[in-house]
Amino acid sequence: MRALRAILCTTSLALALLVPQLAMLIVARDAAAQTYPTRPVRLMVGAPAGGGTDIVARMLGEKLTDTLKQPFVVDNRPGASNTIAADVTAKSPPDGHTLLVATNTGQAIAPHLLKLNFDVLKDLTPVALVMVVPNVLIVGPSVTARDVRELVAQMKAKPDSFNFASSGAGSTQHLAGEAFKKIAGVSMTHIPYKGSSQAHADMLSGQAQLMFDTTSSAIGQIKGGKLRALAVTSPRRSPELADVPTLAEAGFPGLDMTTWYGVFAPAGTPKDIVAKLHDEITKALRLPDVQKRIAGLAGEPGTMSIAEFAELNRADYERYGKLIRETGIKLE
Repeated sequence: MRALRAILCTTSLALALLVPQLAMLIVARDAAAQTYPTRPVRLMVGAPAGGGTDIVARMLGEKLTDTLKQPFVVDNRPGASNTIAADVTAKSPPDGHTLLVATNTGQAIAPHLLKLNFDVLKDLTPVALVMVVPNVLIVGPSVTARDVRELVAQMKAKPDSFNFASSGAGSTQHLAGEAFKKIAGVSMTHIPYKGSSQAHADMLSGQAQLMFDTTSSAIGQIKGGKLRALAVTSPRRSPELADVPTLAEAGFPGLDMTTWYGVFAPAGTPKDIVAKLHDEITKALRLPDVQKRIAGLAGEPGTMSIAEFAELNRADYERYGKLIRETGIKLE
């Protein structure tokens, strides 16, 4: 009985000492979220200025700067299928002051094609889905085809004479092009670039003939009449490109390719800070001017919870991994 009392007394004393410490940790955590951010925040972007990811990051940074009263500054680190920026983010202090604005190219595709020294699923925490856009088949002025069927006929008449561009090896543009080769039964050469802007320049000069670009990157060139859109790779037409058919409508079903943009934080970032960021991003996405800008990019604003976005990230990782294995896609 005395032994039991001694154990109970010891346990009670330990709990009495532990509870205040736990309370202090909770208070400190809550205080960190309430005062966050305490200095400028870096928005890491794995693409050059002017590309779709850069456009989204700057739009988001502008709104978060207004609401959270600290500068949200875009830091462009293009290359390696967007994974250079992801690597920097994954290895940054988990305090919310370094964030990654990324697409499924870097988060769901590149890990299956590149040797990375970090784990995209374990070392980065999903914060918020910002936007989803379809990819669009665009052609340069050197291509005379008026629709997809005519394009395919020309490609079959002159095998290996067409080059398709992408914003980087292992991007959604790259995968869409490889999948289209199999669906349409054509042969073409892939030319990877460091971003869509470089790819567009070579399309205009005739170095590359076509590209399955994101609408967010290509919409300006399409609206300006410099590049022509033949089809979108989404299940339904884009309201911003209402006259452009889907690939299925054009006679080539089986290619469903969309690109999403999302925000990630280093793993271990306090949940309260992640929740605060998610809430502020969600508020920004509801603003009429932001929704207008997203619509102008032929996109749809994200509406997912943190858990739903994490599941989308994981599901795309598995889906694209399977597609890469089935098609045998490799980096040049």
